[in-house]
Amino acid sequence: MSISNHIHILRIAFFLGLLSIPSVIHSQGSDFGIWTEMAAEKKINRRWSAGVEAEVRTNDDASQTSRWAIGLYGQYKIAKWLKAGGGYDFLYDRRQQYTYHADGSLNKYANYWTPRHRFHLDLTGQVNFGFWKLSLRERWQYTYRPQKTIAGRYDYDEGAYDDERKTYSGRGKNVLRSRLKVVYDWRMVRLEPYASIELYNALNIEKERYTLGLDWNVNKHNILDAFYRYQNVVDDDDMGLHVLGINYKYKF
Repeated sequence: MSISNHIHILRIAFFLGLLSIPSVIHSQGSDFGIWTEMAAEKKINRRWSAGVEAEVRTNDDASQTSRWAIGLYGQYKIAKWLKAGGGYDFLYDRRQQYTYHADGSLNKYANYWTPRHRFHLDLTGQVNFGFWKLSLRERWQYTYRPQKTIAGRYDYDEGAYDDERKTYSGRGKNVLRSRLKVVYDWRMVRLEPYASIELYNALNIEKERYTLGLDWNVNKHNILDAFYRYQNVVDDDDMGLHVLGINYKYKF
């Protein structure tokens, strides 16, 4: 296939990817963040691989850090078209809590950091159509947030921070994450443009992610991934998030 044909296919792929992003995406009431990740992965044998990854996220128009994370994961290739995976992540998140008066006006505000522990198991199936790869990943995810006691919430009535101690109970949550992804493998230049849709389901759809990205297989050891993502929290108009991301992976 000629280079001109490849470029034509890439244009079609990105156009279809853009159409997959719903019209609800708009700048009003949305935030912007930058997500970066570094990972190292070791191929143990023909079927097994394992890795470690670290991540930093920002929000509030990329002005403040919202998360630090480090994780371990493993993958097992069941068949040519099917693989299983699992892992653990330690998350350290910035959380913001608001309380309100009965009339809806602001009462108190807390801004604090808290750890979370996350475990996941997943299955990924993939089919290839020439240069195209279509995959579906189903991931079960359990996250536990330990009990946290904080002091010094901002009191809007007094216009100052108080000394009251507030305890947030520990809680766990199960989520099923379903991701559909299409990739175009442009082998001659080691580029893989892709588009994906991911849904977070906890008895109902809670979150949606729409992603357009580009993987660059620099060589057999180094991979760079750049992407744009829109994240929508269902039933919360003020939680739309636009993300620019850059990931790096070293494979050995």
